[in-house]
Amino acid sequence: MNSRTILISIALCLLLAGGSCNLFQFGNADRSATTGWIYNDPQYGGFEVKSAVSLASAPGLVFIEGGSFIMGRVAESLDYEWNNQTRRVTLDSYYIDETEVRNIDYREYIHWLHRVYVSYPSIAQNALPDTLVWRRPLAYNEPYVATYFRHPAYDQYPVVGVSWRQANDFCLWRSDRVNEESLFRHGVLKPNPDQKDSNSFNTDAYLMGQYQGIVNRNLRDYSKADPKATRRVTFDDGILFPNYRLPTEAEWEYAAVAQIGSTHDERVVERRVYPWSGTSVRSAEKSSRGKFLANFQRGRGDLMGVAGHLNDGYALTAPVRSFYPNDYGLYCMAGNVNEWVADVYRPLSFEELEEFRPFRGNVFLEYTRDEDGNILPKDSLGRMRRDTVGYLGDERYNYQMGDLRNYKDGDVLSSIHYEQNSETDPESNANSDRMYDQGIGEGHRGMSTLISDKARVYKGGSFLDRAYWLSPGTRRYLDEDRSAVDIGFRCAMDKLGEPQRVRR
Repeated sequence: MNSRTILISIALCLLLAGGSCNLFQFGNADRSATTGWIYNDPQYGGFEVKSAVSLASAPGLVFIEGGSFIMGRVAESLDYEWNNQTRRVTLDSYYIDETEVRNIDYREYIHWLHRVYVSYPSIAQNALPDTLVWRRPLAYNEPYVATYFRHPAYDQYPVVGVSWRQANDFCLWRSDRVNEESLFRHGVLKPNPDQKDSNSFNTDAYLMGQYQGIVNRNLRDYSKADPKATRRVTFDDGILFPNYRLPTEAEWEYAAVAQIGSTHDERVVERRVYPWSGTSVRSAEKSSRGKFLANFQRGRGDLMGVAGHLNDGYALTAPVRSFYPNDYGLYCMAGNVNEWVADVYRPLSFEELEEFRPFRGNVFLEYTRDEDGNILPKDSLGRMRRDTVGYLGDERYNYQMGDLRNYKDGDVLSSIHYEQNSETDPESNANSDRMYDQGIGEGHRGMSTLISDKARVYKGGSFLDRAYWLSPGTRRYLDEDRSAVDIGFRCAMDKLGEPQRVRR
């Protein structure tokens, strides 16, 4: 709408309505309801306002409508750890993968690393899953060592042998590939099969102007009078997705319980033991009565039943869509493989937590800057450099101080304790393992523990577990650098805007 059109509109309003026309009424998408100034017009300053953006969910994800739920155990703790007592929390809406990440997905990741990071072959090498997790000294599992990850017969099976750190790296890689494809689809960039090393697409680097790619077109720049002026895409344009990431423990458990199928008029009519209704691991439906609802170990030495009448049908892992989905449409939230979640493990997690989106293990990052405050260029892999930051009084440090209670909150770098009422050197407590050190005997560390800032939670039960571990409230932990034959993962993503699914 140009200025001439506006003047004509005002004149018509005054003529037809006796001067009572309100051209600046609330709700006009082209004009500010506060100032009356026109949006997206260089003559009015060029303040750009995008129309409401409702991104479709990114590939592989299912929408999870948030809400409150009772998180924690529903059965007696068999190992007497009492590490997950019940508490009510609330989650915002989010997305989570429909299935566990498959072998074919992870091989695509390895292929990209080999193809792009030609000068750094160790990157792809370090990302490979540990196929030796299949080996057992008293079992003949060598065929799985050689074939489970590579052979197409196992394409649809969950990837295993991946550490928590490797799973996080996969999430970041997936974020970049999905965002790059979105720019292709919106006609902003053209595919560039010749990407190499630092000249490769990274979402952060693109947004910071440190990756160009093969530009097809840019967006109209309304801050300039020239109608041909263009600008790069920003995150606010709604073309790029938030990052894929591991779900938090609360998000994973909420999605697994799927109480959306057991509520009526804001009342939860059943506290589910498993990701399905009832207390049995067999289907009660007439068409499938008696069939197992998950892949797990029924008893000692019984992983799949007897020939001619198999129970769950799989001695080891199963294809990711082998069993009925839960009420959110998610597959294998019980059994098949355990799944990594983002949280640092603490036995007493339930004693102190946030009521909204609880999580343990925050690390707050900022772009790395030089002495003059300028953001450093991307690294040799095309990624932006980031540092952890924190404050102590008015002083800025390059680590995140958290609330100084690392033994409870699990903030990774707040393990650098600062005793405000002590004259001791704060660096003396830099090793987070010392939070459980008993200090017994001179020169000795004393008692030790497997619980540290590297202990990460995994949930869900697996083909090796009994039915108890299929309950979403159960939890175990493993070092973030280790992997196992029965642990895989799935990704999650934040939902932006209103918590309900938008129906246009």
